[in-house]
Amino acid sequence: MKASELRQKFLEFFKQKGHAEISGKSLIPENDPTVLFNTAGMQPLVPYLLGEKHPLGTRLADVQKCVRTGDIDSVGDHSHLTFFEMLGNWSLGDYFKEEAITWSYEFLTSPEWLGIPREKLWVTVFAGEEGIPRDEESAAIWKRLGIPDNRISYLDREHNWWGPAGSTGPCGPDTEMFYDTGRPCPRGDDCEGPTCKCGRWLEIWNDVFMQYNKQADGSYVPLAKKNVDTGMGVERTITVLQGKDSVYDTELFQPILKTLSDLVGVPYGQDPARDSSMRIIADHVKTACFIIGDDLGVSPSNVGQGYVLRRLIRRAVRHGRKLGLHGPFLKIPAAAVLEIYTDVYPEVVQRRQKIQEELTHEEERFLKTLEHGEKEFEKMLPGLLKNPRKELSGRLAFKLYDTYGFPIEITEELAMEHGMTVDRAGFDEAFAKHQEVSKAGADKTFKGGLADHSEMTTRLHTATHLLHKALQIVLGEHARQRGSNITPERLRFDFSHPQKMSDDEIQRVEDIVNEQIRRGLEVSQSVLPLEEAKKLGAMALFGDKYEDVVKVYRIGDFSLEVCGGPHVNNTRELGKFKIQKEEASSAGVRRIRAVLLDENQG
Repeated sequence: MKASELRQKFLEFFKQKGHAEISGKSLIPENDPTVLFNTAGMQPLVPYLLGEKHPLGTRLADVQKCVRTGDIDSVGDHSHLTFFEMLGNWSLGDYFKEEAITWSYEFLTSPEWLGIPREKLWVTVFAGEEGIPRDEESAAIWKRLGIPDNRISYLDREHNWWGPAGSTGPCGPDTEMFYDTGRPCPRGDDCEGPTCKCGRWLEIWNDVFMQYNKQADGSYVPLAKKNVDTGMGVERTITVLQGKDSVYDTELFQPILKTLSDLVGVPYGQDPARDSSMRIIADHVKTACFIIGDDLGVSPSNVGQGYVLRRLIRRAVRHGRKLGLHGPFLKIPAAAVLEIYTDVYPEVVQRRQKIQEELTHEEERFLKTLEHGEKEFEKMLPGLLKNPRKELSGRLAFKLYDTYGFPIEITEELAMEHGMTVDRAGFDEAFAKHQEVSKAGADKTFKGGLADHSEMTTRLHTATHLLHKALQIVLGEHARQRGSNITPERLRFDFSHPQKMSDDEIQRVEDIVNEQIRRGLEVSQSVLPLEEAKKLGAMALFGDKYEDVVKVYRIGDFSLEVCGGPHVNNTRELGKFKIQKEEASSAGVRRIRAVLLDENQG
């Protein structure tokens, strides 16, 4: 079964179970400061998991693009990727464990659907802990379906618990489904099952049961409205269905690997080290294409999403050099990536020129950086090898970064090749002293989870609608939203505009927003067909995909915008709007940072 057929079958199956198909969203999360990318299918649905009503009902299903870099060091093995597609189905206060598990099992094993042999499935459930009982309910359902006791593992919080993102909020146990590949485990009969790192067990589906609300005192209170959030990986599942050894052996990677083997002049599949580098390049180039080509795409930089993108491109270049590719080459495998997804994600393919230009530009920059940095490393090497600890100091690692732009990850790889380590803590300390954005700090944002939907973030969300309209009044209709990010402290709003705003323009925008706040405009919400919303003149996020039926928020006679919420009831609740900074975000895109103050803060 090809990926195209799997996507189609999954959506068809859940439509038969009363689910509405919704569109996958951008890779870049909107108004969710907890993550740089959508790392799971549930993230675009956060408002609805927290109680907002979805215009298409309580049963939903979709295919969502995701990026995760937490396992980047495992990329190149049988199953780990940085970009992947997640098939998901959700119950928003509708069905719960019985239906979710039964349907997962039916879709996986029924000959009408995937037809996976039942004896190949193993499952895990939450083992329980103080204050939270063992998930006997899920285990009992699996047993009734025919999964024997010896193929059910009870695991701890690390393996079978989800959330909350912060110290409080919705959370719950999950049950995970694993396929037994039959690969021999070095431990033989002592294999630990799905938690074993032997490569035999491949996780293909996860059902999350959001049934508790964690309190500030650490206790867990059952939720009155329980949700189900599930995710099935496209790449891993077709690997199983096609009987392949790894995700890289499927049609989603083979054309990319073919271009690389042609460039190198050596067939793929003959040397494990060379194959690993080819796989890493294939994965990283694919992810870079989707990040650059996204509706809210970003360019390589030293912060946030741009930093992750830069790291992926530069890591691909580094592995290209290991294969003997010393000049720019990434646009060639990138063309193969775009060919694979032409019919699936045409919006990415349409940005072909931008993707190729960004890749080549970053490659050329990095090749110069590598040349200088590696020369300096080689100068240091004789002295470093005399050190009995075989450790490169954080100070020297930071010097390579600060003086030559040499990424710490590449320094670590070079050190490892010479049997050395790097004092990463020392590097991070030096990094922080220079007020740079720490890579370690960036990594922490990948933990994921629910966004903060506190009172302040709700107020700031409403303020972005007022800001959006005010910018169009002052600058013109071309000033369209290109992305936003909201934390409890501030809002960040990106919009189309070719030049820096003048001080007068900034003041006029601020005055218009504050005038609407003083007017005390009512905020109302309605559910409309998308075409009707467009006819009414409702603004919609630049380049985003929408369902046929959408939520529209009206702010008095001032603003009308397609949005998932949440919002305040009246603009008087906002306080005073203050623009703190206006700056460039990328070519043709400006960025505003603003806050809401109490009236007496001036």
